[in-house]
Amino acid sequence: MFIIDSHCHLDALDYENLHKNIADVVEKAKQRNVKHMLAVGVTLSRFEKSYIELSQFKEISLACGVHPLDIDDEPFNSERLLHLASYPKVIAIGEMGLDYYYGGENKTKQQHIFATQIQIANQLSKPVIIHTRSAREDTIRLLKENQAEKCGGVLHCFTENWEMAKQALDLGFYISISGIITFKNAEDLRSVVKKIPLDRLLIETDSPYLAPVPYRGKQNQPAYVHEVCEYVATLKKVSPAELAQYTTENFEHLFKIQVQ
Repeated sequence: MFIIDSHCHLDALDYENLHKNIADVVEKAKQRNVKHMLAVGVTLSRFEKSYIELSQFKEISLACGVHPLDIDDEPFNSERLLHLASYPKVIAIGEMGLDYYYGGENKTKQQHIFATQIQIANQLSKPVIIHTRSAREDTIRLLKENQAEKCGGVLHCFTENWEMAKQALDLGFYISISGIITFKNAEDLRSVVKKIPLDRLLIETDSPYLAPVPYRGKQNQPAYVHEVCEYVATLKKVSPAELAQYTTENFEHLFKIQVQ
């Protein structure tokens, strides 16, 4: 079985108490049949700082972008993003998007930076990784206005309703499911996942966040996407091996990469 963690933040894991180093994280993942992972950036500085080490691993691909909750950490520089996102190990732009959960006082700024990143993704022909929270209508609107169907992409850590999922699917996007699917209060999400076509699904940890049951409350890590795979397989009424195969093929198709 070959499982891919399609979204994790390897630069944010606990390397003092839980893991020795990146190689340790990769090895723990391999022991659970998690053989490839996409390490996703949230600021350009953090991406730059971790790139050299992460790029040494054939099991790790990279994404470079600016998260909507991190846009005030440093001035947004589109030329710098274009340069960094052109690196050969970078297979996607993101994560990016909109997050109005905390009030969204900087909505205009969020929207501008989101739109600019989609345009860069189209310029580079690399798919986008979308974060959306409390911003359904604006997210879909900006994807459409900036022709995101050209580069394609994924709504990561999906927790929205079927209507939004359907709009994303109609744009040719994929939907990625995290450990939230295993939570007791995620019945609405489970209903949505049952409707999503198998050839449009990805699975992820979003580690170090959102560890699935039975690890809930602990720091997440790529190895735990194994539990997400098993849980989603049950929902979709296929075997874990079949779900792993579908999501691996979907990952390769979306990100234009062959993993091994």
